[in-house]
Amino acid sequence: MSDEVNLMSQCGIARMAGLLYLAFIVTFATSTFIQGHPIAWGEAGATANAIVASQGVFRLGVTLELVAALLFLLAAWALYVLFKPVNSNLALLFLLLNAVGVAIECVDLLLHFSALTIYTGSTALSAFKPDQLQTLGLVFLKLSGNGGMVCGLFYAAWLFPLGYLVIKSRLLPKIFGILLILDGISLMICLVQMWFLPGYEKWTYPLYPVMFIAECGLGLWLAIMGVKERASTPIVATGGQRR
Repeated sequence: MSDEVNLMSQCGIARMAGLLYLAFIVTFATSTFIQGHPIAWGEAGATANAIVASQGVFRLGVTLELVAALLFLLAAWALYVLFKPVNSNLALLFLLLNAVGVAIECVDLLLHFSALTIYTGSTALSAFKPDQLQTLGLVFLKLSGNGGMVCGLFYAAWLFPLGYLVIKSRLLPKIFGILLILDGISLMICLVQMWFLPGYEKWTYPLYPVMFIAECGLGLWLAIMGVKERASTPIVATGGQRR
């Protein structure tokens, strides 16, 4: 009976993690599309005019990204609860890496809101000329973009311990663990490209299907299938190791 209760609890946590992960993916993709539309990088005046003309849409995009960050952190927490009995140290590691990435992303969102504040005017900025304010706002947006690369490093790193735990835990098919590790490698390659080879984004396009299949596949499997029945075998975590 206790094994059946344990399995039901694991399945509930797994499905919650999957639903949170899928909700994060959909919300983040929507926010990225909304925010990217009015920004004309390198053209301060055009960017300012576009954002001011669609303030509501821009605010919605930033707000959705904030919600997505929260959903991502909650999904990581649910996965932590699921994998903690397997290896508590590695589970804590991927949760911390995810949390640091989310924290950096939230700072980036503050920069986005700051740019909007600059564009819409403020008595504290009355000493600046309009063209100076437009340039300053674009600087904030570009700083936010650079911060996105920094948080991307943590979002790539958390996939390695997560993928390893998926492989070792027997809670899920091992293929998902392999895909998550490949996802992390792909994200690292994308970061190297953005840092050292800007303008060569097409080189990383073949990596996108791997990332999509890994994360969407994980979310769908968890939400629909839960975990394997054999995962109900008792696991004792001492120092994060099975016995």
